[in-house]
Amino acid sequence: MTTHYDLISIGAGSGGLSAAERAAEYGKKTAVIENQKLGGTCVNIGCVPKKVMWFASEIAEAMQTASGYGFDVTVNNFDWGKLVDAREEYIKGILDWYGNYLKDSNIDHIQGTGKFIDAHTVEVDGKQYTADHIIIAPGGYPVVPPVPGAEHGITSDGFFALTAQPKRVVVVGAGYIAVELAGVLNGLGSEVTMLLRRKHFLSSFDAMLRDTLMEEMNNAGVNIMSSINVEKIDKESTGQLTIHCSGGVSLENVDALIWAIGRAPNTAPLKLDAAGIHCDKHGYIPTDEFQQTNIEGVYALGDVIGKAQLTPVAINAARRLSDRLFNNRPDRKLDYSNIPTVMFSHPPIGTMGLTEEEAREQHGDAVKIYTSSFTAMYHALSPHPQKTALKLICVGAEEKVIGCHIIGKGADEMLQGFGVAIRMGATKKDFDNCVAIHPTSSEELVTMR
Repeated sequence: MTTHYDLISIGAGSGGLSAAERAAEYGKKTAVIENQKLGGTCVNIGCVPKKVMWFASEIAEAMQTASGYGFDVTVNNFDWGKLVDAREEYIKGILDWYGNYLKDSNIDHIQGTGKFIDAHTVEVDGKQYTADHIIIAPGGYPVVPPVPGAEHGITSDGFFALTAQPKRVVVVGAGYIAVELAGVLNGLGSEVTMLLRRKHFLSSFDAMLRDTLMEEMNNAGVNIMSSINVEKIDKESTGQLTIHCSGGVSLENVDALIWAIGRAPNTAPLKLDAAGIHCDKHGYIPTDEFQQTNIEGVYALGDVIGKAQLTPVAINAARRLSDRLFNNRPDRKLDYSNIPTVMFSHPPIGTMGLTEEEAREQHGDAVKIYTSSFTAMYHALSPHPQKTALKLICVGAEEKVIGCHIIGKGADEMLQGFGVAIRMGATKKDFDNCVAIHPTSSEELVTMR
């Protein structure tokens, strides 16, 4: 005997939960299937715990800055374990809220791994469930490379399982996860080395952001080694690691090696073939602009579609999908262009729209660039000043803003409001006509010449 639903979400992360919640608001019978914890990567081993650790690192940085403002501050101790306990208690509160919310909303929580039997039937631990609409949103998992001794390293998942602070850390990777974890660990006092396969990290970001961040991380003491590959890892009797790299380079007495080389879609366990659902060679599921897969009534969103892999993107796509399915809004969909995003690096980055390179490739000589670089007022008195840099990318006679890139203290909070303006088609003149808030770093965006 099977249980039938209007909608089933495979995956109870940000996307799957949001789709089920919105459908339940319309009176539909819904369920979420999850083989780990509610909330998915973001709540448990992603955005939320990362931001807690970033805040801790920011506090450590503020203590270093304090002397420039006349404070005689002595740091007696930093208790990693206490921070982790507080972080996990905070997450537990979110998970408890989720559990209560699902019950109050009459959304069934099915614990286990969902596997397709056919296009409208999913099996979990021997029990079958059917639905008119099924959403695939199981998220992704961190990749570990096939090199000898790779198992001695940890991934971002393992980073959040650390109960003691590693003193000497190697981070392998060049994306935002590698940069964020390296910054947090360095800020909290670990000795950090980053290993990059290519010359730079953050290859998809605007060059101004990438170059400024590399300079600031170097200034902060992160050892960035470019154009280098890990070839082998040995675990010594002491428990420490020796990392053998290309060019005869070896890093010894390493307490933790963190693999941050990318993530892969968590689609293999789902038995997509049983439903005839297509995926590419990497396991990502292609969809149309309405999140529809090649099978009618089966949808995919979030990390598994391989596009704009951000928590708010999954949430917005999911809500719009349920609006379309259950609230008579047939054209409701997410526009994947001009999505603002922030990286919690040190200093943080806010970025939206085209990079300068992309803009020149698409628009040629019609592009006009405005930039500003300075030491923010906060850091003017600091013994360890950081650079702030901003760039507006404009196109055409009206100078429509098609790119906005910010790095520096407060960048993470600046972009949201400017993101609304850019989504509405703001021009450089619109920016100029906004009275500046002084003294702030963000005023540079409305005063650049």
